[in-house]
Amino acid sequence: MTEVTEVPDQPEVPDVPVEARVADLFRAERGRIVATLIRLTGDWDLAEECVQDAFARALECWPREGIPLRPGAWLTTTARNRALDRLRRSTVEAAKLREVVAMPDDDPEALDDHGFRDDLLRLIFTCCHPALTLEARVALTLHTVTGLTTAEIARAFLVPEQTMAKRLVRARQKIRNARIPYRVPPAHLLPERTGGVLGVLYLLFNEGYAAGAGAELLRRNLCLEAIRLARTLVDLMPDEPEAVGLLALVLLQDSRQAARFDGGDLVPLEEQDRARWDGEQISEGVALLDSALRRGRPGPYQVQAAIAACHATAERAADTDWPQIALLYGELAKLVPSPVVRLNRAVAVAMADGPLAGLALVDGLADELTGHLLPATRADLLRRLGRNTEAITAYEEALALAPTDAERRHLARRITEVTAVKESARP
Repeated sequence: MTEVTEVPDQPEVPDVPVEARVADLFRAERGRIVATLIRLTGDWDLAEECVQDAFARALECWPREGIPLRPGAWLTTTARNRALDRLRRSTVEAAKLREVVAMPDDDPEALDDHGFRDDLLRLIFTCCHPALTLEARVALTLHTVTGLTTAEIARAFLVPEQTMAKRLVRARQKIRNARIPYRVPPAHLLPERTGGVLGVLYLLFNEGYAAGAGAELLRRNLCLEAIRLARTLVDLMPDEPEAVGLLALVLLQDSRQAARFDGGDLVPLEEQDRARWDGEQISEGVALLDSALRRGRPGPYQVQAAIAACHATAERAADTDWPQIALLYGELAKLVPSPVVRLNRAVAVAMADGPLAGLALVDGLADELTGHLLPATRADLLRRLGRNTEAITAYEEALALAPTDAERRHLARRITEVTAVKESARP
């Protein structure tokens, strides 16, 4: 029986603390390593535990031995060795042990039916099996691939953390009991998985673009991972217009990331320095959107990409085609009948036809939306109408509900601005 040895690269001299480097690697590499261990062992719990052990081992070894030149390979090998040790202790897993040991070290991602070498995408398609509910597919993948906590995923779905924890447990049990294969499915089965996979990537990007809570509003590594996986999906399914539309959407959204913050504070879209937007991403996103729309099968991701393109191609905020955006949101509301979509349409209507028209639509959603978005939107419209006392009250309501530090600072700044305007208007 051959042993797996750790990668013999010479260590690098760290220019950042080891703890910080390990934390960066955890965010960037954890999903890939977990996916590889699941392929090798077929045991989701074992894979996650062994990967966690590998990162703990790195925190022990690297301060005295140095960080390996290929830290991702070191972590993968260490996690695999740990899995081998665990499997050796279980006689019922002898066959799996022989299979893992026989896997050649120089072929860490064996080809599947498509000649596809992406363990992470295999993992996503496994999580998105139609035997699972759509929410379970998305939640399981976000937890397993990205390492998002149960609490973070629960916030994304607007459910209690305990409810989400139970869903994740049931989803894993379903995969285990139904012996769902770990692979990208054959071509004729791809359509039934596409919606779940697209949903995973969309939520993954959004969690990076605007994190659900806490001090870190932008989690750049999640955005980049979502874009990478979206590209991979388009390579796999080049004739699926919604896959192309999603890639266009995330590129167009991501093109603005450099201008969205100023010293950690949010910069509203109309105030952003458009010279800092990424022109290459905008051009690629618009070209992808055009190619998707030419297929004549519009869907929600293509419509959202069209909205993003309206913003991205306007040279100045004043040049934004708000009537077109309002029409597109109307179409999106037919495809995705969500109160959040209708709230966004209300904003577009306000920009196209005036804040009073938008306010009427916002007030009609009072019984459908919880959280800070509705009072924050209402406050902005009231501010534009000069109804400053009502605006301050709405901003204060939104401030009490805002989930991130950056959003709270933005709302507090608005309260200060509107209060100053109100005070200056006194006789």
